[in-house]
Amino acid sequence: MTTAPATAESEGDLIVRREGSAGIIRLNRPKAINAMTLEMSLGIDAALDRFEADPAVAVVLLEGAGERGLCAGGDIRGLYESSKADGDLGKVFWRQEYVMNARIAKYPKPYVAFMDGLVMGGGVGLSAHGRHRVVTERTKLAMPEVGLGFFPDVGGTWLLSHAPGELGTYFGLTGQTMNGPDAIYARFADAVVLSSQLAELRDVLTKVRPGTSSDEIAALIGGFAAGETSGPVAVLRPQIDKWFAFDRMQDILAALRQDGSELACSTLKTLGEKSPRGMVVTLKLLRLARSASSLEECLVREYRAALEVFRSDDFREGVRAAVIDKDRDPKWSPAAIEGVTAEMIAPYFAEIGADELVFDPAR
Repeated sequence: MTTAPATAESEGDLIVRREGSAGIIRLNRPKAINAMTLEMSLGIDAALDRFEADPAVAVVLLEGAGERGLCAGGDIRGLYESSKADGDLGKVFWRQEYVMNARIAKYPKPYVAFMDGLVMGGGVGLSAHGRHRVVTERTKLAMPEVGLGFFPDVGGTWLLSHAPGELGTYFGLTGQTMNGPDAIYARFADAVVLSSQLAELRDVLTKVRPGTSSDEIAALIGGFAAGETSGPVAVLRPQIDKWFAFDRMQDILAALRQDGSELACSTLKTLGEKSPRGMVVTLKLLRLARSASSLEECLVREYRAALEVFRSDDFREGVRAAVIDKDRDPKWSPAAIEGVTAEMIAPYFAEIGADELVFDPAR
């Protein structure tokens, strides 16, 4: 979305300022679709500190600069380079990001995310854990990490495991895109507002009085909402629930093959492009998330798995094929689901001792 220019206290990749009674956090890397760096994540955390302590701030608003989207995810290229060099950016970046995701979910002031345009990976972590999640007719939300030899992180396993039926399993394994109403149906968003009305809604948010409750903010947003609550994926749910109800990838693939419909075949083709190891790890994380007692529990599990991913050839190969060389032809290891063994998967779920993710109980 574009907004009227205003004097910022800090330009660069992140713009943080107060406008009226709203604390504004604007991701400001439009050429990279606002892909998030470690420095941006640290800046967002500092902004949340500042706005929480400021009694004049009634609401926090997250938005993205430019016309293409809120956030395309994390700075994958930087993580790729660090992984190749046996660096520690993954360890540092994901620790910071995941702790911040948990903080957003518990933020004491109303937190509004404008999820206009592309919202992927880390962008989902910044927005879908918030109290008020606004999508538009331009929203394209996805968690496509399995195509990078990774898995849906930033609390994605928690979010996906709470989607109706097997929709979370479907979106997590295929990386398929949700539109705005799909995102509401899958419980990733709360209201569809036309992109042409975001500026007016934004203006209203800057004028709410300090102490305004989240219920009052929800009602205010509801006054702008288009009223759509289920998109195209809702119609497909009976088939998706049938195909993705299994706890083993082999059984999901067998169910799709047995069905043989056009949709089943196209879904099989999509899964055939993903990392076999990534799919097995993802499915196990999603099943464990169903019995998790909290987002934090899922984030701890994701952090353990992410550190193992960072060391893996599949992650480097997935990023190479998608981002570096862009040949879209990754050579996964192993190349097929049948080659993924329990011994291969076990390290992704092992406790990591001193490196364990810890949350500040004061936040």
